[in-house]
Amino acid sequence: MEALSEQFLEFHPNHGTNIRLDHSGTQATRVESFANGVCFSKYPLKPGEIFLIEIEEKELGWCGHLRVGLTAWDPTSLEAVPEYSIPDLMELGDSWVFAITRNHNKVVEEAQVQGAGGAELGVGRRLGRGEEGDGVQGDEGGGSNSKPKTFFTDTHLYIDSVRIPRDKLVGRSRPGRFSHILDDLYKTNALPPTARRSRIGVLYVPRSDRTADMHIVINGEDMGASAKGIPASRPLYAVVDVFAATKCVRIVQVEYGFSSLQTLCRKAIQKHIVHRMAIDWLQLPEALKHYCKYE
Repeated sequence: MEALSEQFLEFHPNHGTNIRLDHSGTQATRVESFANGVCFSKYPLKPGEIFLIEIEEKELGWCGHLRVGLTAWDPTSLEAVPEYSIPDLMELGDSWVFAITRNHNKVVEEAQVQGAGGAELGVGRRLGRGEEGDGVQGDEGGGSNSKPKTFFTDTHLYIDSVRIPRDKLVGRSRPGRFSHILDDLYKTNALPPTARRSRIGVLYVPRSDRTADMHIVINGEDMGASAKGIPASRPLYAVVDVFAATKCVRIVQVEYGFSSLQTLCRKAIQKHIVHRMAIDWLQLPEALKHYCKYE
């Protein structure tokens, strides 16, 4: 199954009191404090559709990072958005949210855990959810694609029956002298998931029993089923909690069908250069250079 999305993804206008959205509704910034930064997708996600965000800005002096997940609550129905996604939103029920930590974001299945030493973790339970480290003031702190990589599958991430283009999934550094080196670190997930420019997405994969599994994708790598048995009969909205050290995020739009002419041009140009800064040497319109370097 390949998710097809015809809608432009935005944040819902009902959000935490400390959040400010830009004019496009795709960038969310927490303007003060460390909490009241809960945001939702404007529309319910389709099965297999990824809600992908990039960490734009961080704020030193806080402990704890971004939280992402899903909720069956329609944001419009919430008279007051909870101060925290964990535990406030989850205590309302029908919400599944996890903290993104600097390490240990992969899910370990029960059979794998028992084989490693017999520890009794529940099926699909996350290692290092990070609640213990999500304090207020202080210092800043997988179930990957199982298909073999071939010429035809390298361009997509496969999660069961879901097929997602990798083109936008991996974070990219700001164009600079060492951007080509940093880009490789994002591709291999060598940088912490909480680093600036990292891209984190959430989606749900429907099952045959009318339930769904929630998956979190970090820089193109599937972290596994973070939550299982989610009722898929109700609309599910993405949850993004711009918490503590994470100050600003923006939505990255993913193309599922045929690539646009801009995307095809960018791929052709990037294929024939050493690194992104070499784009400046080409005789191309400035707008196209900017697009190729940043995306």
